[in-house]
Amino acid sequence: MKKGLFSLLASRRFGPFFFTQFLGAFNDNVFRQALILLIASGVVTSVSVNTLNNMALALFIVPFFLFSALAGQVADKYDKAFLVRKIKFVEICIMVVAAIGFYFDAVYFLLGVLFCMGLQSTFFGPIKYSIIPQHLDDRELVSGNALVEMGTFLAILLGSISGVLLKMDGVGDGVVSIAVIGLAVLGYLAARGIPHAPAADSSVKLNWNLFKETWHIIGYAREVKSVWMCVLGISWFWFLGAAYTTQLKVYVDDYLFGTDGLYALLLGTFSIGIGLGSFLCEKLSGKRVELGLVPLGSIGLSMFGVDLFFSYAGLAGAGQVDVAGFLQQAGGYRVLMDLLGIGVFGGFYIVPLFAFIQHRSNPHHLARIIAANNILNALLMVLSAAAGIVFIGMLEFTVPEFFLALALANIVVAAYIYTVVPEFLIRLLVWMLTHTMYRVKHEGMDNIPDDGPCVLVCNHVSYVDALLLAGAIRRPVRFVMFKPIYDMPLLNYIFRTGKTIPIDSKTRNPEIYERAFVRIEEELAAGEVVCIFPEGKLTGDGEVDEFKAGIEKIIATTPVPVIPMALSGLWGSFFSHKDGPALSRLPRRFWSRIKLTVGKAVAPEAVNAVDLRNRVMAMRERP
Repeated sequence: MKKGLFSLLASRRFGPFFFTQFLGAFNDNVFRQALILLIASGVVTSVSVNTLNNMALALFIVPFFLFSALAGQVADKYDKAFLVRKIKFVEICIMVVAAIGFYFDAVYFLLGVLFCMGLQSTFFGPIKYSIIPQHLDDRELVSGNALVEMGTFLAILLGSISGVLLKMDGVGDGVVSIAVIGLAVLGYLAARGIPHAPAADSSVKLNWNLFKETWHIIGYAREVKSVWMCVLGISWFWFLGAAYTTQLKVYVDDYLFGTDGLYALLLGTFSIGIGLGSFLCEKLSGKRVELGLVPLGSIGLSMFGVDLFFSYAGLAGAGQVDVAGFLQQAGGYRVLMDLLGIGVFGGFYIVPLFAFIQHRSNPHHLARIIAANNILNALLMVLSAAAGIVFIGMLEFTVPEFFLALALANIVVAAYIYTVVPEFLIRLLVWMLTHTMYRVKHEGMDNIPDDGPCVLVCNHVSYVDALLLAGAIRRPVRFVMFKPIYDMPLLNYIFRTGKTIPIDSKTRNPEIYERAFVRIEEELAAGEVVCIFPEGKLTGDGEVDEFKAGIEKIIATTPVPVIPMALSGLWGSFFSHKDGPALSRLPRRFWSRIKLTVGKAVAPEAVNAVDLRNRVMAMRERP
């Protein structure tokens, strides 16, 4: 693991919170697995085991529907560190009551305790993801979310295994009781180390009309279209995850003819895959909110999901198959790798979505947006169970066929989300470009303000300059681009969806010329970042051409800071005009080193085209 992650775990602003949520998830799963095994032991004979298991799932999920709206309001209204400590103290009380239930093998009593645990999780959920951006800066959001996802799924895995071991024959119920109380106490002690996290909006008035408030907080989630699509994307992931994990036991029993040990191996492989994907996501994103990994995650989820259907064909059951026997079969390792792949690409998919919601949402509403997400997660998990009933129970799909249907449905859902918000696909293209053809080094990125309007000016070397800049700059950028470049096939779709502003010469197309300046003024008035290439065209010799006076006209109309930037290392690439027109020859180099240097902001009153060109030339490394 990278040193950056270790240092984050060791810091007081993140470490205590991480261990608090890890121990909470661990304890949840110890309790739930012990309860499942108690139910399976036949203590209750008047109701079927399957019915009791469904009751348990429903009782845990129902609080998310009923109380998430209230939980979101509370999380925004009060100090989150204070709330976490109160919630963890309540967990100790719940686990003391649970210990009594385990001592008397009181299944129905423990089902009531499970409802209380779901209620506690409902109130912790909005805090869990809204406290992260209060203690971590934007560059640490991906790392923080990656650690939380890794920790959560590791806790689920270890908690489930521990729950099984603690309820095995020969182990007394007192051991389970001591374990759940002990874990709750450790979680409370960890919570006491969490630094203060002041209320996001202390003026919130609690609305006890839960159904009305539920609709209200969903409205907060829908304020920003890209955030809403992320919320839907996360809920869809929970649909997939619930569908896979719910059917996995049946898949092992009826199709792989495997033992409980094989089931544990496959479930563990899936969980480890998500943790590994979360870690790799942090590494591949370069510690920034990288939406380009989300479509990559979707592709991997569907690809390995489809292969999971075909990998079953290589297996032949003969009696109960243990782990060793399973791995000796032709398709054994393939099934294992498919589940690992689904988990890894699931990590690529989920971590950037949570980080993006934290980064792009109104901080005053963030906890309520997370609460809305929790409501939709619970709804999609219920729909996942219903889908299993319909496809497998009514339509008589086999479990492998159901897995195939999930993979194909994921393609449809992904296509819808990425069509509505093309930013995901644009970021994927930029990410692929910067991880195949180029290695981009950044210098002076802090000179670009985190908010407020400004104009960026940069030398123009290649057709992908805008994509590379968009990939490097944390804020959305409105590029002003020469219309012939803007109209290029394929790139035009990217430029249009990125709200690029086309411009042409005043003599050749005065209407487009004037319209461009109107658009620039509107975007700056809205507080956006506008980027122009003052040369007006790609360089034909690798040098920086004359800067046109358009930049002076822009600043005269809308006085904002101007930030000079310089691209180096792109001259001679496939997308530049060296040795003939760009795109007219095969690429001759991959993973080339290029550099983006960002200079200090120039005050509006000091802006002139000649001075800006000199600044850019001074920062540029000559080809």
